[in-house]
Amino acid sequence: MAVTQRTTKQRTEILGLLDDLDEFRSAQQLHDLLRSQGSTTGLATVYRAVQTLADAGEVDVLRSPDGEAVYRRCVRRSHHHHLVCRSCGKAVEIDGPGAEAWAEQVGAAHDFSDVEHTIELLGTCADCRARLAAEAAAAR
Repeated sequence: MAVTQRTTKQRTEILGLLDDLDEFRSAQQLHDLLRSQGSTTGLATVYRAVQTLADAGEVDVLRSPDGEAVYRRCVRRSHHHHLVCRSCGKAVEIDGPGAEAWAEQVGAAHDFSDVEHTIELLGTCADCRARLAAEAAAAR
């Protein structure tokens, strides 16, 4: 039986904040942003809230290169993947129909069923490429 989580002021604050962000952010970063907006929500509450929201499918979670959990509220509620800028963290939601078929084929080849997967593509967005090129030019 699924347990319905009550909506709290803190979860509402975090969801509102995530609605305005295009990039994945850590619980610490979300806490810092909330504090800068005058919120009194504690860091431990932010950690609990984002985990609850992730468990409920309200936010997506992935691991940063250093292993930290980062969160983003995606437009799509259905299964999708992300293309993430390794410099600024900007994320774009993408489909991966070939990946879906591949995951099923690999699972079937090894007699697995109910195969799930997560695919995150990392790159450098156009804005960061332009910024990096400008910094390189200025350093010459």
